[in-house]
Amino acid sequence: MKIFQITLVVLVLLINLAIAFPSWAESTHSLTSNPNYFEVGQKVIWLYKPRTDSSDVQRIPAEVVKLSSKQVQIKVYKHNNEFVNRWVNPNKLENSQKVKKSVL
Repeated sequence: MKIFQITLVVLVLLINLAIAFPSWAESTHSLTSNPNYFEVGQKVIWLYKPRTDSSDVQRIPAEVVKLSSKQVQIKVYKHNNEFVNRWVNPNKLENSQKVKKSVL
């Protein structure tokens, strides 16, 4: 009788995992379509304001280097083939693929 109970519990757990687990999974398509989702190596556009009171916004191409919970580190290339790393707010970044699609 004890083997029957153990088998029944294991069977119920397996059925529960088979039904519930896929519903927890978030597809990568929904993550990458999110405009605030970035990954290392992704090409982005940094919306840079030289001064906080300025209305002029410069669009600077960059590449994501590191991710943290509140900021994204990007690599910005200079004219002499050097680069500078900057920590920026993710709200100041645009996905460069989104920009290309909107231009076309």
